[in-house]
Order: sequence, then C-alpha cells, then structure tokens
Amino acid sequence: MRIILGLVFSFMFAGASFAQGPTLVWEAKGLARPESVIHDPATDVLYVSNINGAVMQKDGNGFISRLKSDGTILERNWATGFDSPTGLGLRDRTLYVADVDALVEVDAASGSIKKRHPANGAIFLNDVAVAEDGTVYVSDTPMNTIWRLKDGVFEPWLTSDELEGPNGLLVEGDKLTVASLGRLKSVGQEQEPAGMFSVNLEDQTIEPLAKGKTIGNLDGLQVLKPGAYLVTDWPDGALYQVNADGKVDLLIDLNQGSADLTYSPETGIALIPMMLDNSLAAYRLSAPADSKSDGKKDDKKKK
Repeated sequence: MRIILGLVFSFMFAGASFAQGPTLVWEAKGLARPESVIHDPATDVLYVSNINGAVMQKDGNGFISRLKSDGTILERNWATGFDSPTGLGLRDRTLYVADVDALVEVDAASGSIKKRHPANGAIFLNDVAVAEDGTVYVSDTPMNTIWRLKDGVFEPWLTSDELEGPNGLLVEGDKLTVASLGRLKSVGQEQEPAGMFSVNLEDQTIEPLAKGKTIGNLDGLQVLKPGAYLVTDWPDGALYQVNADGKVDLLIDLNQGSADLTYSPETGIALIPMMLDNSLAAYRLSAPADSKSDGKKDDKKKK
C-alpha cells in the first residue's frame, strides 16, 4: 500500500539550502487517482482527494484519504460519499472539497460530510482556494467560471473566456491568482496550452501574469517565494517554476498526471499527486541549475 523513502516536514531541514536539484523524499502508493493534497497544520496530517474512477463521473466512488506527513497512510477511505473529488481547501476545521457540481464541507476531525452546496450549471468544479475572511473560491474549468461561497451563498462569481480554462487557484491579498488548463487534445481539436492570470477581487479585472506567457496545460498552483510560483502541467507531466518576469524553469520531469500540489516553504517539500500512478510523491526542491529552453522539455523522454 505504500513505500516510505524518507521523512518529510522535519524541523531539521527548515531553511536549509541544497546545491543539487529536486530529490524524491518519499512516495505513498496505493491511492486511487489522487487529484489534490492539502496539509493540516493543526494535526500535521495530509488529506488527499481520490477520484477512484473517471473524472467528472457521478458514480459515488470518490473518497478522501488521511496520511501522516511522512506519507504513511492512516486511513485510505477516511471520508466517503463523493463522486469525483478534486480540489481541497481548509479553514476552521472544515475541509472544502470540489466534487463535479457541488462544493462539499467535511468535518476535519471526523471525516463526516456536514453540508453540500450545489453548483447548478457547473460542469467540472476543479480547484478550491479559501481567503482569510473565509470566502471560498472554486474553479469550473470547462465553463471559464469562478464560483464563490460567501455568507452561505454559493454562486457564480466571474465568467470570462479570458480565463482560458481556470484550474489552480490561490488567494493573495486582494487578488485571486489563476493557473489555467487551456484545452487538452481531443477528437477534432488541437491541444492549446495556457498561462496564469491575476483577478482583482474587488472589480474582477483580469490581468495576465508572467508577462502573458503561454506555459502549458496547468493544474496545481502554489507560491514558491515572493514573485515565483510552482505549477504542475498535467498532460506533459512537469513541475515548473514560473517567475513574475516571465522566466519559466522546468524543476521536475514527471509522468503524465501531475496534479494539484501543495508546498511547504519551511521544509522545501512539494507534495504532488500523481493521478495516473495512483501515488503521492514528496520532492525536496532547490533552485534550478539552469533553464531548459524557457521551460520546454526539449529532451523529455516519451512516456
């Protein structure tokens, strides 16, 4: 069910610098199409959403796993009753779960479902971000829509084709940062990569980030440091560092299915759900030695 390759979130590594590139610390196996991971600082555990079937399929098979911060699986089916759970958010002992066309509130202590907020008209609720005031934002990727839960009301907040398939979300002060999926290759359609955007929470104006650069088909999004982000590319299997000045570096060449990550600046550990590998991988990061053609994987092996 799992392979433990090391320890994570250890105080001894906080603030350390590393000359080498990112290294795999541990890998938790035996999950079921994991899509998102979030760390609970109150209990030092990890919650992982498991689609356990086809994406967007309303089959009742989805569940949330609970792991120790070293990758040991505590309860594989800790919270059940989901269809295709994806993005996760956490505030005040409530775990928020995006589940196809509903936002689900889960008791972080027991794993029991407290409330469901239907998203009538949504196609694929994807990522979740929670603001300091408790407002919850959820991306509906195919509909180019951001939903908002505020004062108990869950409704569409912003719809715009400028968002290019919003996926990963982060609230940063008075801005909502968005990493966009673009369009994946399908019958009769070419694959179209996208970039990152900043949405003003007051007037909803949308501004491109990283000088409007097209980066990839983006999924997870985290702050690496001021002016720099970590983003995953799901179909290409990659972890990128994206800087505000438009510089893009390939940090890790991954298998396809690298999904909604989390990152601890204290430990330098990135946790990446590998959906198609049914695993959660923990990598210790360091600054890239050099760029690879502006982030493109020229020498990437075929997967």
